[in-house]
Amino acid sequence: MPLAVGWLLRHSAVTCLLLHSLVLMTCSVHRGATGCSQNCYCSESEAGGKTVRCSNQQLTEIPKDLPNDTRRIYLDFNRFTAVPANAFAGLPYLATLDLSHNELARLEPGAFRGLGASLQFLDLSYNKLVNFDPDAFEGLRAQANLTNNPWHCDCRLQMALPRVDLEAASLTGIVCQTSEPKDIGLEGLAFLLVPEVDLCVIAKKTTDVAMLVTMFGWFSMVISYLVYYVRANQEDARRHLEYLKSLPQDSTQGKSEESSTISTVV
Repeated sequence: MPLAVGWLLRHSAVTCLLLHSLVLMTCSVHRGATGCSQNCYCSESEAGGKTVRCSNQQLTEIPKDLPNDTRRIYLDFNRFTAVPANAFAGLPYLATLDLSHNELARLEPGAFRGLGASLQFLDLSYNKLVNFDPDAFEGLRAQANLTNNPWHCDCRLQMALPRVDLEAASLTGIVCQTSEPKDIGLEGLAFLLVPEVDLCVIAKKTTDVAMLVTMFGWFSMVISYLVYYVRANQEDARRHLEYLKSLPQDSTQGKSEESSTISTVV
């Protein structure tokens, strides 16, 4: 009887440990899905859903533990320099994303992948974005704030804009800080609001002119070399002919054929 009691006690202890571990795992999964990200503050309302605020936390990387049921994320006033691909994957309800006032210089292709069906507003203002990569915005139809970035306006930008589905008015926030060509006069102007500007045609004309100038330079070098080569050979032949004429008559008879050939060349 004591053996049976001991076996039951040991079995009960093992069962309790297993149940405790299962409870801890469940709580951990629940926190990862609906809890709050580290260094962030979360609030929730019945009407608006969950809001995650990670503003002004000196963050350098996008948090990877954002709750799956988040509706609004504020990541402004941090130190992000890039948004990697799939940075916000697994957030099917996200409607507002604020990345303003950071140091973003690159949005990798697929940066906002998975948000096309839910995202309504994207704030990228006051960053360091120079080049516009349409692959970063794949599938997005949201309103976006793209103002106050040092955008570079060139043929690549002109070709990229028709490839995105962002709200059309949002693209007027792309104000040129620099342009190619430099003397086109786009600095300080919203690219889409400048009428009848085709940077691709201008770039092609500039390239064609540069190619013509380069070809002319090479052609001039080839002609100069040929002229030098001909003159140098003529001078050598003339000196050789004068040398033959200076030889005694009997020494030059055997070389008459060579002299005639050289004379013909001269």
